[in-house]
Amino acid sequence: MTEPLTTAAPPGAVSQADPGPPSLVVVPAPPRRVLPRRHPGRWITTAVVLVLVAQVLHGLVTNRFFAWDRFAYWSVRPVILDGLLITLEVTALAAVLGLLGGIALALARLSANPVLRAASWTYVWLFRSVPLIVVLLFLYNFSALYHTLSLGIPFGPAFVRFDESRLASDLVIAVVGLSLNEAAYAAEVVRAGILSVDQGQHEAAAALGLPKGYQFGRIVFPQALRAIVPSYVNQLIGLVKGTSLVFYVSLLDLFGSVQSMGSTYPGDIVPLLLVATAWYVLLTSVVSVVQFYVERHFSRGALRTLPPTPLRKARANLRALRARIAREAAV
Repeated sequence: MTEPLTTAAPPGAVSQADPGPPSLVVVPAPPRRVLPRRHPGRWITTAVVLVLVAQVLHGLVTNRFFAWDRFAYWSVRPVILDGLLITLEVTALAAVLGLLGGIALALARLSANPVLRAASWTYVWLFRSVPLIVVLLFLYNFSALYHTLSLGIPFGPAFVRFDESRLASDLVIAVVGLSLNEAAYAAEVVRAGILSVDQGQHEAAAALGLPKGYQFGRIVFPQALRAIVPSYVNQLIGLVKGTSLVFYVSLLDLFGSVQSMGSTYPGDIVPLLLVATAWYVLLTSVVSVVQFYVERHFSRGALRTLPPTPLRKARANLRALRARIAREAAV
C-alpha cells in the first residue's frame, strides 16, 4: 500500500491555511501642543514696576508745587536759551580740545622718551587728583599770581608780553579749565584704546615700511576707536553736566541762568530746576544717540552683521510681543 507523499515546508514558510497573528493597526496619536513655560515671578515684578511708575507719574502730575505752567513758561525764555547756547559752546570747545590733548598725552605716555612719559604721567596724575571746581577757581584767580605772561628764554629776556586779565575772559577760563581736566581723563581712554589693538597690526605695519604717522593715523587709531568711543562718550556726558560748575567763575551757562532766575524769583525755584533737568536730559540723550551711530559705524569691520537701529529694534520687539500675545490667547 502506498502512502501519500508529503513535502516538508521550508523553514520560515507560512501555510496559506494558517491565518497567522492578527495584523496591528497603528493609530497615530493626536498632535501635542507645546505650551510656553510660565513665569509668574516675571509678571509679578512687571506689575510692581508698572504700579511704581504710575505712582511717580501721578505724583508729578497732581503735585501743585511742581508748577508745570511755570515750567512751560521758563523752558523757552531767552535767558534760559542763552545759557543753553553757552553750555553747548563750552562743551563743544572743551570736548575737542580735551580729546586733542588726550591724544597727545597718550602718545607721550607710550613714547620711548622717558621725559615725555614722566611728564604725561605727572599731568594725568595731577589733574585726576584735583577736583574740577578747584581748577576753575584757581584759573579764575590766576591773575592775582601772575599779572602778566611772557614768552622768552627762561631766566632771560622775554620776547612777548601780554596782560593775563585781558586775555582770560570768563569763557576762556571755563574752556581752559574744562579742557585741562578733560585731557587727563581722555589720555587714559585713548591709551587704553591704542593698547587694545592687536600687536600684530603694529608689526605688520612696520614690516611694510610704513611711516609712524601713517601707521597711527590709518591703521592703529581707526581700530582703537572701537574701544575709545564708548568710554569717551561717557566722559563727554560727564563734561555736559560738568559745565554747570562754570557758574562759579561768573559764566552764566544753563545752570547759572537757572540759579540767577531762582534767586530773582524764589517762588519758581522748583520749576526752574526742572527746566535745567529737562535740558540736561535732552542733551545727554542726543549724545547717547550719536554714540550709538558712531559705534555702529566703526563696528563694520568687526561684526558680521551691524546691530539694528533703535527703530528697527522697536519694530522687531513689537512684532514679537504681538506674536506672544496671540500664542497666549490661543492657549
